[in-house]
Parts: sequence; C-alpha cells; structure tokens
Amino acid sequence: MTASRNPITATIPFDQDGIHHGHLILPWSRDESAWGTIRIPICVAKNGEGPTALVTGGNHGDEYEGPLAIVEWTNSIDLEQVTGRVIAVPFMNYPAFQAAKRTSPIDGGNMNRAFPGDPGGTVSEKIADYFQHTLLAMADCVLDYHSGGKSLDFICLAASHILPDKDQEARCAEARDAFGAPYSLSMREIDSAGMYDDAAEALGKTFVTTELRGGGTNSPHSIAVARRGLRNFLIHCGVVEGELEEVASRKLVQPDGDCFHFAELAGMVELTIDLEAEVKAGEVLAKIWPINTTKRSPFEVKANRDGLLIARHFPGLVREGDCLAVLAVDG
Repeated sequence: MTASRNPITATIPFDQDGIHHGHLILPWSRDESAWGTIRIPICVAKNGEGPTALVTGGNHGDEYEGPLAIVEWTNSIDLEQVTGRVIAVPFMNYPAFQAAKRTSPIDGGNMNRAFPGDPGGTVSEKIADYFQHTLLAMADCVLDYHSGGKSLDFICLAASHILPDKDQEARCAEARDAFGAPYSLSMREIDSAGMYDDAAEALGKTFVTTELRGGGTNSPHSIAVARRGLRNFLIHCGVVEGELEEVASRKLVQPDGDCFHFAELAGMVELTIDLEAEVKAGEVLAKIWPINTTKRSPFEVKANRDGLLIARHFPGLVREGDCLAVLAVDG
C-alpha cells in the first residue's frame, strides 16, 4: 500500500533568498470548523549557499525559553549576516502551546514521542511526519529547546546525547558546548522511543537540546541563556557571522540509570536538597508525606549515587512513578 502524502503545506518558500514569515498549514476538520486548519508559524531566512540550521521551540507546549528566543531572533534578523539558511519554528506543537500543555489538547499527542509520525495519522503524528520527512531532510544542524515545563525544574543546561557513532557524538558535543549554557550535559534518556532527538540523530544531524529551568514559566536568566545560546549555535554552525560569546560551562555526564529517582508512592513532596547541590549516595533527596492521614511518617527518597542535583519535581504533590530528582556527575 502506498503511503499517503502529508497534508501540511508551507506558505513560504524554502529555497528563495530573503526573510520569509509564514505558516505551515495543516487541515483539521472538526465539529466547529468543517474546513478548518491549524496554522503553525514558521520563518525561513536564506542568503546564498551554505548550511541549514533548523531551530525549534514548543515541542512541549508549556516550555517558553525557546519560543521567546526564537521569536526575538526572527524579529531582528540581519540577512547580511546569514550564509545559508535558518528554518525557525518557535511553536512546534502549536495546539499544545496554545493550550499551555505539555501534550496536544486535540489528540493527547506528546510531540517528542510521536516520531517518525504518520502522514495519515493524528494531528500530532502529521506534524511529526512533516518534520521527519521535510524539515529534518533539509537540515545540517538542529537545535530543539526544552525546559522542565509544569512538572520539572532544571538547572540551565545544554545537552547532547551519548551516541553509537562517536564522530557524530563529538560533533554534537562541540555544538552543545558552543551554545554556552552554564552546564553542558552528556545526556542519558530513560524514554527515547519516538523522540525528535532520535529522529534527527538517526539521520546523522548535529543535534543539540536544552533544559532551561521549568515550572511552566521563565526567568530573565533562563531567557538570556536561551537567546545567547541561539546566536552562538548559529555562529558555530556557520550560518550566521559573528564571534561566539563564550561563558564558563561545567561539563556533566549521566553515566547510568541510577541518576534518576522516582516516587514509589503518592503524596505531598518535601524537597530536602536544592538544585545545584552536591549530594552523596544515601543522602535524603526528598520526603513524601501521606495525605490521607496525620499519623504516618514520610517516605524518604535517598540518592542512588553521588552527584549534582540537576532536576527536581516541581508541583507539591506527586503520584506513584513520578520522577522526583535527577543527578549528574562531572565528566
């Protein structure tokens, strides 16, 4: 059976010099609008021949540093400084972003678990398929912004992955370090099936991601890191002229699954360690207090290993299985 063609169309050219602001148009027929569409904002800046950088935010709809950095850049492009092409999509999962949710309110789709997508599938699967077969196919280097959203809070870090291809791993690490976040992490994923990251890396792309605080909001510091990092990334990739704004960045790595700590029961969480604190194996990271009684002591979550606390659960209540704390070590 022949695969169906993706219904998304772009209102702007990808191969024409100039600055082009437009939309990716996805038909979406529903009760309220039989011939309705979803209009995902996109900007393409092209100036002659050169590499292509694809920069994305809003992969999850409750993360804001990336979208803010990208829309500021698209509003202030100096085309004379561009050599090649920048494709900028600040709100990748636009329905989720409009709803301020991690996942799409239309189909429940988590964009970062939807790849390679399906041109005849749900709204989220169609968007993923368009990125997989159209946008990623054009890109040489990819920057996908993330932060903790409403459920996690991170230190400000740029990350690349531990990869089987060590030459590609080194390329990604160099681009990650050029981003210039306060921390640079060689990241280990606990749930990589369907990730945009894996899709880009499987195509041999230079891929960098971030975690820039969280809590479903932003701060002047996290936005400044995002904006500086975007400029540095584009300069490093050879798409934009300029000098890197270098900052001191502590290199971290996640050597094993013991870096992750999960709630074994539901309750009210008391965090006993602050972000950026050094912890020792066996030290109490958090306490989970029962909320159905006043007579039980809390359950203690202890560190599996030595490390630096790089992420923590954000809301005050946890459910069984929620990620409570994440560690990394110098590397």
